[in-house]
Amino acid sequence: MKNKFTTVEITMMAVFAAILCVSAYLSIPTPLPNAAHITLLNFMIMLIALVFEVRDSTIIVALWMILGAVGVPVFIGGGSGIGYLTGVFGGYTFSFIIVTIFAGLTKGKKYNRIRYTIVAILTAALIDIIGMLWWKFNGNLTWKVAFLSGFVAFIPLDLVKAIIAAQIVPLFKKLMPEANANTVAKKEAA
Repeated sequence: MKNKFTTVEITMMAVFAAILCVSAYLSIPTPLPNAAHITLLNFMIMLIALVFEVRDSTIIVALWMILGAVGVPVFIGGGSGIGYLTGVFGGYTFSFIIVTIFAGLTKGKKYNRIRYTIVAILTAALIDIIGMLWWKFNGNLTWKVAFLSGFVAFIPLDLVKAIIAAQIVPLFKKLMPEANANTVAKKEAA
C-alpha cells in the first residue's frame, strides 16, 4: 500500500468529497417522522466505495463527516454538528464509513459486474440495517416501527441506487485522470 498521495489523488478525493456534500442537498422529504429524506447520498457513497481504493474512499467519507461534525452544513438538509451525528438518523451517517471499508475490502482488485453488484447491494442493505438499528434505539421505537420506517421504507430505492452505481463504475474509472495516464503510458511503451 502506498504511503504518499499524488496530486491527482488528492484532487480527485477533494472533488468527490465536494460531490458528496452536494449530494446531501439533493433530497426529497418523506412523510416519515423526524424529517427523513431520500437523497443521492447513498448512491454517491456506494459509487465512491466502488471506484476508489479503500484508503481513498475512506478518506473522502471521513473528510465529509469531519466537515459536518465541525459545523459545515454538509449533511442532509444542510444539517451539521455533533447533534446531527448523535440524532436519530446518525446511524445512517456513521454507517457510511463502515460500508466504505466493507465495499473496499470485498469488491476485489479488478472490476467484475456481478461481484460489484452484489457488493453494492450488500452495502445498501448494511447502510439501512445500521441506520435502522440506531434509529430504533435512539428513537425508542418498537422493532416493527423501526423495521418498517427505517429499513423497508428505504431499501427498495437504495437497491436501485446500488445496482446503478455498480454498473457505472467502469465509466467513472475511465474518467479518472490516473486511469487515462496509465492508458497513455501503456500506448507509448508499445
